[in-house]
Order: sequence, then C-alpha cells, then structure tokens
Amino acid sequence: MRVLIACEESQAVCKEFRKLGHEAYSCDILPCSGGHPEWHIQGDVLFTMKNEEFCTQDGKYHNINKMWDMMIAFPPCTHLAVSGARWFPEKIADGRQQQGIAFFMALINSNIPKIVVENPIGIMSSKYRKPNQIIQPYFYGDNSKKTTCLWIKGLPLLKHSKENYVEPEMYICKNGKKFSKDYMVALKSGKDRGKLRSKTYPGIAKAMAEQWGSTFTSLAKSEEK
Repeated sequence: MRVLIACEESQAVCKEFRKLGHEAYSCDILPCSGGHPEWHIQGDVLFTMKNEEFCTQDGKYHNINKMWDMMIAFPPCTHLAVSGARWFPEKIADGRQQQGIAFFMALINSNIPKIVVENPIGIMSSKYRKPNQIIQPYFYGDNSKKTTCLWIKGLPLLKHSKENYVEPEMYICKNGKKFSKDYMVALKSGKDRGKLRSKTYPGIAKAMAEQWGSTFTSLAKSEEK
C-alpha cells in the first residue's frame, strides 16, 4: 500500500507502516528527525499528494506508478486550536486562520480514497464538521493526555482495548489546574515546544499502522476473490 504521512517530520507513523511492509513516506516542509531521509519528502504536501513522482530527502527520485492509497495528515493547529482562542481576532484579521482552514480542507478533500486528518479540539468542528473520533494517548499505552480529534474518510474508527489503557501522568499546578507531565516538559523547552507537542505518540502510531494497514490488506484480498 502507498501511504503518505502528511506534515510529519518525526516519521513516527511512517516508520510503523514501514515495519509492516507498506510503501510509506513522510512529507513536511522541515527535514525529518526520524532518521530515515530515504523515506522523507521535504516539500509541499499539497503538491506531493497530487503527483506520482517525487524526490526524497536523500536526493533520490521515485515514481509510485499509481496515486496514493492512503493519507494520514497532521496539519499545523496553531491557528485552529481552541487553546489559542485569545489570539483568534488577530489571526482572523491578518488571514492566518483562514490559511489554516484552507490547508485543512485541501487535505480532507483530496482525491486520495482513504484519508485521516488529525488536529486537537478546535474550530474545524464548526468550520467543517465534528470529528469522527476523539482519542487519547493513554488509550494506547502512553501515560499522557492529549485530546486528539480524527476526521476519517474511507477507514474504520481506531479501536482501543482495556489491556492497553494506562492512567495518564498529570502535573498539578499551584492554581489547581492539571496538565499532562510531558506537556509541561514541552512548555519549558522554549522554541521547540510546538515541535515536541506535535509529535505522535508511539502507541497511536502503532495502532494506526496495524489497524488501518490491515484494513487495506483485507479489502485488497476481498477484491482479488
């Protein structure tokens, strides 16, 4: 299966699909930090998702012969998440929020048959529609809390089981507010905090590859019969 992981420099999801034998590539305007430049397309995902030919970060050209079978996208949430609502008037006025909305919609409306777009709680629930599913890292074995929305087309909901469920590790502030401990680490990391918070948790990445990758394989076998 040809899988495009959009807006992913960490390659967390890309590597999980590769482990299962799928032809997966990450794509981001940033160079990859996941250690596999041969699987990373550094460039505009809106161009990549419409083309069979592309160049990976290691300088090699590829032709996948057919269009992408699946795309899982992690578009920037800076101008869309409710956590930044106090800056919305400014972002609406200068056009940044509309740019974020347009990018999100370009991804979800792609001609790729199977699409998942991820974002936190934000305005896309009203600007587009409510997400198909909301998940947490602690559903899949990572002891962190990060409310994650999934807009899904052509694929089933992501399953989780009681066996993988763990209690999230929380940090309690002096004012009584609770935050995931890794969120506090990211918050204190300075300029890299956005990059750290955007990384996909290992349990979620593995579940995406195992469940959605096997779904495609099952469908392909059924069509062969």
